[in-house]
Amino acid sequence: MRRLRGTPSAAIEEGRVRGRLTLAGQFLLLQLAIVVALLIAVAGVSLAQADARFRAEEGRRMLTVAEAAAATDVVRVGLADPDRVGILQPTAENLRSLAGADHLVFADDRGRALTSLGAGGSEAAGADAAGAPLDLGESRVLSGKAWIGVVDLDGDRAVVAHVPVIADDGRVLGFALAGRDVPGPAASLAGSAPDLFVYLGVASFLGVVGSLLLARRVKRQTLGMEPGEIAGLARHREAMLQGIREGVLGVDAQGRVVLVNAPAAELLRLPGGAAGRSLEELGVEPDTAAALTERGQAPDRVVLINGRLVTVNCMALGPQGADGSVTTLRDHTDLVAMRGELDATRTATEALRAQAHEFSNQLHVIGGLVGLEAYEEAAEYIARVGGARTRLTEDVAARVADPSVAALLIAKASLAAEQDTELVVAPGTDLPQQDGALSADLVTVVGNLVDNALEAVRGLRDGRVEVELAGAAGGVRVRVRDSGPGVPPELAEEVFRRGFSTKGGGGRRGVGLALIRMVCERRGGEVRVEGAEFTAVLPSAGPGGGPEASEEEGGRG
Repeated sequence: MRRLRGTPSAAIEEGRVRGRLTLAGQFLLLQLAIVVALLIAVAGVSLAQADARFRAEEGRRMLTVAEAAAATDVVRVGLADPDRVGILQPTAENLRSLAGADHLVFADDRGRALTSLGAGGSEAAGADAAGAPLDLGESRVLSGKAWIGVVDLDGDRAVVAHVPVIADDGRVLGFALAGRDVPGPAASLAGSAPDLFVYLGVASFLGVVGSLLLARRVKRQTLGMEPGEIAGLARHREAMLQGIREGVLGVDAQGRVVLVNAPAAELLRLPGGAAGRSLEELGVEPDTAAALTERGQAPDRVVLINGRLVTVNCMALGPQGADGSVTTLRDHTDLVAMRGELDATRTATEALRAQAHEFSNQLHVIGGLVGLEAYEEAAEYIARVGGARTRLTEDVAARVADPSVAALLIAKASLAAEQDTELVVAPGTDLPQQDGALSADLVTVVGNLVDNALEAVRGLRDGRVEVELAGAAGGVRVRVRDSGPGVPPELAEEVFRRGFSTKGGGGRRGVGLALIRMVCERRGGEVRVEGAEFTAVLPSAGPGGGPEASEEEGGRG
């Protein structure tokens, strides 16, 4: 799914995306930043290692130089005889030049330098340096022990070796100091710069190639979209989910909720934080969960969910639903209520049409008998037809005191007669006048049960439908029997629970029986079926009992 073009907001967003770095560019910058950070770390480690190696190697070499100088007879003479101290400076210069040391100093037994610290010294310089104390650090050379360490020499750090000069009688005449200046970080980095540039080049090349390959792989997985487009798509999806009135529920292959909008959460009564949890953990009934995730079902399937008639459409994601499914839920209850008035009008119209058709046939018969001058037969026929109609009306009026239900039964009797089916009121019927809410619910239940029974016996010879209405404990019991084949026992619960229809076809079929169950359960009652007999119980003061329109549907649901 790509961003729609042609709208101002889309154009602005597109310009923003173009102004940003591409995914490959972001990966490249990230890789280069990592390479530079690694090079800095490597350079620091290299400098530390080079410094430690320099101290160790130069310390051992300076120790050798200092030992050679301390063992020279000229040095012993110069330290032993104060009058001949001048011979130490040229000796130090010669030995320093030969050894390649930065410093070679001779000091007396009190730690005072008798020669200059650096190269290019002279006798005058040696004289000027006489008496200057040296930084001995932790050295114990004046006690006759050699020492290697780092000290400050003339403001610079240097690796030095102290070696005592021992007289023939074992006295410490002084010591020889050989040193090498420790190079600074800049000098060490300059020395290793060629290697670092090689490392930088190799790492940059690998980083660029790796970034391009990684970006190519990620873009294949993101359908060629850049990060800005993905973020925009996510925002649009969230706005769309929360903006539509239909419920949307997304479930992954493991049955966990991955997305749900407010209408779906309200219909399913899901708690907060539903994402990442299975429908079972969220308290959804197994039958409802199966209806929400069952792939390959007929479109616009009607399911009874928490007392509401919901139209469900489930679409599998990926091959064979390997990536889960997305289900849309539309509350059908309000639509049923809106159709109620139309259904009531349709029922009255159908009844009038059936009666008009029946009256027309009867008038033709009467007209024919009069034309044949069979006046006695015409009179008998008129008495017989009028008596049947009168008896039916009187029978219904005597047993059913509620005018809405009585009118419904008379109208259904006309429809039954048109399809050559007998509709009778059972002898045990005794229905008093009901309040408006229960009367409306009775019209819904009786109308749908009678329509269901008439459809079941359509085309059968000597079809018969019997209706019984009687007061029960605190309510009304409705029983409708027909001469049809009945509902198999294994489907006795299915026809109510999930809008099932024995006539097939899916879609809107089966809504009538689901609606009956919804009305009964909202009043705290029940409905059941045993073969060809349906029984519904409606308490007179049930919770939520309100007018519901009948849903005229054919078949057994």
